[in-house]
Amino acid sequence: MDYISAREAAQQWKISQRRVSVLCSEGRIKDAVMVGNMWIIPSDAKKPEDARSTRKKSEPQSTLRPFLKWAGGKGQLLSEIRKRYMSALDSSITKYAEPFVGGGAVLFDIIGKHDFKEIYISDINSELINAYKVIRDNVEQLIAELSVMQESFLPLESEERKVFYYKARDEYNAIKINGNASENQRKAVLMIFLNRTCFNGLYRVNSKGLYNVPMGDYKKPLICDKENLLAVSSALKNVEIVCGQFTDSESFIDEHTLVYFDPPYRPLNVTSNFTSYTETAFDDEQQKRLATYIDRLASKGAKIIASNSDPKNVDPNDDFFDRLYSKYKIERVEASRMINSKAESRGKISEILVTNF
Repeated sequence: MDYISAREAAQQWKISQRRVSVLCSEGRIKDAVMVGNMWIIPSDAKKPEDARSTRKKSEPQSTLRPFLKWAGGKGQLLSEIRKRYMSALDSSITKYAEPFVGGGAVLFDIIGKHDFKEIYISDINSELINAYKVIRDNVEQLIAELSVMQESFLPLESEERKVFYYKARDEYNAIKINGNASENQRKAVLMIFLNRTCFNGLYRVNSKGLYNVPMGDYKKPLICDKENLLAVSSALKNVEIVCGQFTDSESFIDEHTLVYFDPPYRPLNVTSNFTSYTETAFDDEQQKRLATYIDRLASKGAKIIASNSDPKNVDPNDDFFDRLYSKYKIERVEASRMINSKAESRGKISEILVTNF
């Protein structure tokens, strides 16, 4: 029997490669076979009838969750962001882009509810992007290695756990600074282990690029979340994953694209100035650069959602974002954040959501 690739089938049937993979995984293409990370399909296979009445997914979907804890994650604002992206999704929107993907809370929410022809995600954090790619391309080995680490770590006493954790952190930093592509799999395993066992699930590096978060105090951390990792891997199968600047997404984005921007937030004050996800800073000049880029994409017809901190929480006269995004719709929504280290200052504050529709 002769076979063709999922990409070739997608071209013949005039549907997305992602949709072909879904049809294969659902058993709707007879004799389709998974080889490595790819589906191959009999060359004489016929396109299955598409039973979807709309492009919005009506069948129950398993809930996708971020595979990492991530400072600044959008779990709290997800319902507000969902309201806005649902109003943007119509028959003209066939593509999705998220140039600051981070932990992916919005990504996994939206791709669980809508079937896009093409999806693009990126981030400047090379270790984070490496983890996304390893989960997409080699999840079975990742799960096997994380399972070993979980089985080794959980039975240990407190002091033994510390030795285990800091040895893993040293190995991760050595690969991060001096490693090569052959160690990308191990780097992803260590990143997820450290994220699941470190203090507050932080990802923070110092000026030398070294991960420096201390160990957390969890009795039974879930280091290997097999079910979710498999679901995430399946969802990422045909996603374009890029390590780079947010502007690298420009060639992908057009009038058929919904774009969500979640840049490092502008700090509300000195104590909330946490931008050390990478060795580079995202200051006010970068915020202005992003706004200019959003203008450019809006002029192409793309639909835009952007989130950021609200400076008016600490200074009612600070209209930085009101001026920067004056031509768009700016809404203030409530979130629970810690705006400084004092417990009495923790609580509900507003954040901004910017849309051009």
